[in-house]
Amino acid sequence: MIVLFPTYARRIAGERLWRVTVAGMVARPLPPRSRRRSVALAVLKRLLDLDETQLDSAVFRRRADAFLFQRVAGQRVKVSIGGRRFDAGQSDRIGHFQSQIDIDDDAVASLSPRPAPGCRWLSYEAALEDPNAVDGIDGDGGRGAPPPVAAGSVQLIEGRGVSVISDIDDTVKVTNVANRRELLANTFVREFHAVPGMVDVFRRWENAGTPFHYVSASPWQLAECLHGFFMESGLPTGSLHLKVFRLKDSTPLGRLPSRKRSKRRAIEQILVDFPDRQFLLVGDSGERDPEVYAAIAQRHPRRISGIVIRQVEARASREKVRSRLDRLARRLPDGVLRIFTAADDLEGISP
Repeated sequence: MIVLFPTYARRIAGERLWRVTVAGMVARPLPPRSRRRSVALAVLKRLLDLDETQLDSAVFRRRADAFLFQRVAGQRVKVSIGGRRFDAGQSDRIGHFQSQIDIDDDAVASLSPRPAPGCRWLSYEAALEDPNAVDGIDGDGGRGAPPPVAAGSVQLIEGRGVSVISDIDDTVKVTNVANRRELLANTFVREFHAVPGMVDVFRRWENAGTPFHYVSASPWQLAECLHGFFMESGLPTGSLHLKVFRLKDSTPLGRLPSRKRSKRRAIEQILVDFPDRQFLLVGDSGERDPEVYAAIAQRHPRRISGIVIRQVEARASREKVRSRLDRLARRLPDGVLRIFTAADDLEGISP
């Protein structure tokens, strides 16, 4: 099977071309009666302290299935855009692939309507060059019917304007990262819920023509679940930049947030790809968003239009958290870093 990640496309300066990034993962579902699947479920059951009713719930089965697969390396992927077929490279050692494809402006214009400035999307399909090498395997290890092609989408972002780069957990989705048990329950057992009021704020920004990039510590396995959450909650969709995570690395499961280095690296790449755009950075105080964003704003002072941080409950006292945020704010020009506790506090803020 192929799972495609939401990505973006950018104009190539001085040319009538778009550079489209396509990315995804090639994997093989674990058979229902395989030993590896049984061990993985046992790990999750122990970590989450689940009873049989919870193990049998639709939410847990859906989330667990997102992790219960074998990554497949060395598989060549082909993508189709507007009837044209392109080589997207082959999957690496963790099953991921990523490629850039150049498409002329006329072709893009014919394939993508423009519902609002800065919010155009391009659809494409992907399939394995040799589908029988991975897919079509049934639970008994035999050959089944070849799977349908995977469908993906790319956000077309113009060279100039303002974009939002946002965290997900505890910024737009209730996760409670500071509490390990709540983090795991909100990730595997409960339906996803939006932070109150944030859907309205982000939709207001989207209606003004703002594109979104979601840079998060959530693992890539949850990409489809998160995309479904955006669609159901009404949050604007955007490119996803998540964390590489393997279920066998069970000890990090209780601390799903990634190191700040990987988040900063992803944001820096977005800034490189859009050198003439400005960015509003949105995050929360639960982990290292304030420090990462402040460092980026200091390095790129003309590129960052502002930083907004949601203050959330943490292990440290509210006073200590506020003191930490105030120290960071003093390193930046006045008004760049703003703190909010409720979405209503963002009423007068726009990208």
